[in-house]
Order: sequence, then structure tokens, then C-alpha cells
Amino acid sequence: MKKLPLFGFAVLLLVWIFYACGSAQTAVEKEKQAADVRNAVEVPDFTFKATYAYPTGYKSVYLSPYYDVKVSPDTVVAYLPYYGRAYRAPMDPREGGYRFTSTDFEYRADKGNERGNWNVEITLHDLGRPVTFRFDIWENGTARLSVNDVDRQQISFQGDLVLRKEE
Repeated sequence: MKKLPLFGFAVLLLVWIFYACGSAQTAVEKEKQAADVRNAVEVPDFTFKATYAYPTGYKSVYLSPYYDVKVSPDTVVAYLPYYGRAYRAPMDPREGGYRFTSTDFEYRADKGNERGNWNVEITLHDLGRPVTFRFDIWENGTARLSVNDVDRQQISFQGDLVLRKEE
């Protein structure tokens, strides 16, 4: 009777050990992912998938998986919601949020202050007002986006980078 709890504890311990060993990334996988993220930031060629929105002065909002920003060398395509105070409302109600395709922009990528971190700044010129996207990208593929717009309060997004798979 005393052996049953000890046996159950041993089985539980073995299951936990196998689970922990199977879910960890190896050093080679981490290095490859860091190199892929670095290349995507330098080219530029990545997609930012937003999972949370952090409006200024409001609670965070969990987002559906459809919101993203696609960055390529010649185009930035954004489909993001907006929560917060707008100082100037758009004439068309379908223009709420950030839904645009931009081909006139400046792209600057620098090493961040910490190891494995990049700061990317995209200044958009063809929206009729100054808008800046600032990405804080980490080598594990997570990212944070801060949007500065003269017509609206600042808003931030948390999410992940999706890198194009080479075939």
C-alpha cells in the first residue's frame, strides 16, 4: 500500500522530465532562429502578427489573429485596429485603425541596447500625415510595435514575427 504513492510520484517525475526535455529548443535551433530574424530585419522581409494592443490610458486588448504588418523592401502593408483618442477623425468610417499600403517610406534598422535586440523605425510619407512605426524586435521572434501618429494618441502592439520560409 505504501509503494503505490511512491510509484505514482516516480511516474509523474518521469513524465515531467520527458516533457521538459522534449519542449526545449536546442542551441543550434536558437542560433538559426536568431540568424533568420537578423536577416529578415536587415533585408527587410518580415510580417508582424499582433496579439495584444496597448492603447494609451486604456486596458490592454487581446486581438484576433488577423491583424498584421507586412514589411518588404518596397512595400509596407498594415492592417491594425486602433483604440484610443483620435484628434482628427477620418471622413470615411472604414478608415478607422491602420489599414494602408505604403510604398513611400524610410526604413532604418539598428542594433538595440541589449544583446539579441533590434530597433526598426519606419517613417511613412504617403499617408497625408506623419506616421512612424517603431519595432523592438528580439532574436526569439517576439516584437513590440509603437505607433506614433499626429492625429491620434500613441498605441503599442505586442506580437510575433513570421519569417518567410526559404524553399
